[in-house]
Amino acid sequence: MSNQSLAYKRILLKLSGEALMGKGDYGIDPSVIGRIADEIKEVVSLGVQIGLVIGGGNIFRGEGLAASGIDRVTGDHMGMLATVLNALAMQDALEKKGVKARVMSALSIHQVCEDYIRRRALRHMEKGRVVMFAAGTGNPFFTTDSAASLRAIEIGADVVIKATKVDGVYSDDPEKNPDAERYESITYDEVLERKLMVMDATAIVLCRDHNMPLRIFSINNSGDLVRMVKGENIGTIVEN
Repeated sequence: MSNQSLAYKRILLKLSGEALMGKGDYGIDPSVIGRIADEIKEVVSLGVQIGLVIGGGNIFRGEGLAASGIDRVTGDHMGMLATVLNALAMQDALEKKGVKARVMSALSIHQVCEDYIRRRALRHMEKGRVVMFAAGTGNPFFTTDSAASLRAIEIGADVVIKATKVDGVYSDDPEKNPDAERYESITYDEVLERKLMVMDATAIVLCRDHNMPLRIFSINNSGDLVRMVKGENIGTIVEN
């Protein structure tokens, strides 16, 4: 397929750390990360440029650590380092499948990955490499959702695609309320007003103010990512 017929030519894919756990309650399930790498490989083969942000909740979550008594800034730094671990694991999974990948960290860890430099990230993507943006924004009190929105805007992505456990945005938690309504499209302001747990408010406002579309889909529906970049109406679109 020529990339002229693709709906998106450069995407920012946001994965939660929990998505990598599979059925476990901690860490990384190799079969899950392998399946996600297969889907990313297929998207790359279409000519789509991919930036990737992975959370760290499968290892450490700063807010949770703070609740257990650890200093919030220290907890957030631990959470950032957890995202580096996940990014390195994804880099390895992609390279095993023949996909060139780079990890760029907002914290300097020269022995294991590159520093995040916007122009270098763009160059990597133009060469067809998947770029993993690790360590959040490099600042405490900001989530990886905010990092995903920020990096998407910086690299000029066409869309932020957030992979979750559910197949879109619902009026209520569909696991608790079987009558919850799924939206095909919704505005950023509606998300904020209704306090729908799509992304945190900072990430939503960043996307809204920079006209960055956001798509929410289920990571568990194999093939949906590929169908989405080809233009199929998958999940929920959030835009102004």
